[in-house]
Amino acid sequence: MTDYGAFATDPLFGLPLEELWFGLVFFILGMFLFLDGFDFGVGALFATRDDEDERETLLAAIGPFWDGNEVWLVVFGGALFAAFPAVYANLFSRHYLLMFAILGALILRGLAPEMYEQRHDEAWQTWWGRSFVVGSVSAPFFIGVFAAHWLLGISSLVSLPGVVVGLAVVALTIVAGVGFLGMKTRGALQRDVVEYGPKAMAAYLALVVVTLGYLVVLRPDLGVIAPIPLALVVITLVSAGGYLVTLREERYTLAFGTVPVLVFAFVALVAVLMFPMADPAVGLTVSDAIISILPLNIMSIAAALLLPLVFSYFGILYSTFRGPIETGESYS
Repeated sequence: MTDYGAFATDPLFGLPLEELWFGLVFFILGMFLFLDGFDFGVGALFATRDDEDERETLLAAIGPFWDGNEVWLVVFGGALFAAFPAVYANLFSRHYLLMFAILGALILRGLAPEMYEQRHDEAWQTWWGRSFVVGSVSAPFFIGVFAAHWLLGISSLVSLPGVVVGLAVVALTIVAGVGFLGMKTRGALQRDVVEYGPKAMAAYLALVVVTLGYLVVLRPDLGVIAPIPLALVVITLVSAGGYLVTLREERYTLAFGTVPVLVFAFVALVAVLMFPMADPAVGLTVSDAIISILPLNIMSIAAALLLPLVFSYFGILYSTFRGPIETGESYS
């Protein structure tokens, strides 16, 4: 029998791997909500455009990115399954229908623009244009419901806090979409789209306030009134102010730069309020749910090697397709 020694009994380099992997799972979720979030936002804003050229510009803006961005959701599921298999099994079995709703929305969002480009008669494009909007709005909504239910240990398909958080995530994706299109578009289209930014931000902040009020009154055990959650709320407010100021000053790259701060503050708040629980619905803690030391050490080495490669790929992708969409560019 192979003797792995301390590698099988002690965490790698003495690191707190349980906490690091819990944080990594939520970091990956944050990457998905940030990168695919602006795609969802563009899809929602697609509903505001009637001009065919403007719709093509919106599709062209996300064309090179959306399928790569979606990979982060797969990585999230894989990391959760690999590090916390019991949590993965509990969540996906308890929220079986919700998982299928998320997958269905993502499929619709991905299929719709492809079908939209296949024919150019009005009825066909109207149908698939609406399907693109529905998929782009419903996917972040269901993901928000999932996040709320995970945190609060809710097993039902629908709940009031789930709906509120779902709407908050939709508003946040529109905030991201406006920032992204501010960089990728020009002229009248840019001016029209940017007007939705303050409205979406106001909706997001209002929904966050409602959510926090609910948690303070009905779930004081989560410790919302604590230094770290309050610091994350302050970061959210400061970032929201920066977004609105830079949007008004037409500094769209800076406006978009506030989006990851908003997204990761939201995800971090969920993680902080949940910890040390990994699955509050069944009382499963991070320490109880984590896999044994040997595979955890091996996975940690693999993650340390692979994540820089993933970030390099996305760096090349976004640098290659940087800059605004030029006249005549299309999704296909």
